[in-house]
Amino acid sequence: MFTGIVEEIGEVTAVEQLTNAARLRVRGPLVTSDAGHGDSIAVSGVCLTVVEVGGGEFTVDVVNETLQRSSLAKVATGDRVNLERATPAGGRLGGHIMQGHVDGTGVFLGRDENGVTTFALPAHLARYVVEKGSIAVDGISLTVAAVTDDRFQVALIPTTLEVTTLGGREAGDPVNLEVDVVAKYVEKLAEAHIRDQVHNRDGGTEERS
Repeated sequence: MFTGIVEEIGEVTAVEQLTNAARLRVRGPLVTSDAGHGDSIAVSGVCLTVVEVGGGEFTVDVVNETLQRSSLAKVATGDRVNLERATPAGGRLGGHIMQGHVDGTGVFLGRDENGVTTFALPAHLARYVVEKGSIAVDGISLTVAAVTDDRFQVALIPTTLEVTTLGGREAGDPVNLEVDVVAKYVEKLAEAHIRDQVHNRDGGTEERS
């Protein structure tokens, strides 16, 4: 589990294309200070498993499913990425509960002089995003300031712009999005109830003796 509080900005130092996967090497002195083989580190919001670690760098394998759903498919040597170690039991929940399971990508559209930042929102994720709710953008826990069917806004403070990659984003850049997992669970649990209600309304019930 992660909380969306970025610990440091890392740098991709190598990208190796594998069969239906990619291997990344990332420089991150802080997150590797206590990391070992098998540990989880979120790379721009994507939960990845450490394969190798040493010299302030770590290596991860990114499977095809993750490449299709996230911006890591286009990552290149020299790119900056947000890094966060998995939250330990008893650790502070500084942002919101995140799994590091990216739901899809949005697009950075722009930021005004007050820090209000706008992102394009994929249609299949719009129903999970609500005003004053939480959303993860490139692994950063953010509060939704406004939302429509195809975009949402967040208000970024100077510190967030300074200590994350959002400060260097340009219009058209893709960003990883993870919606609030609670919303997805509620939808799943409610589906059967709603289906039964519609069935009963349409006269589908049978009288029992």
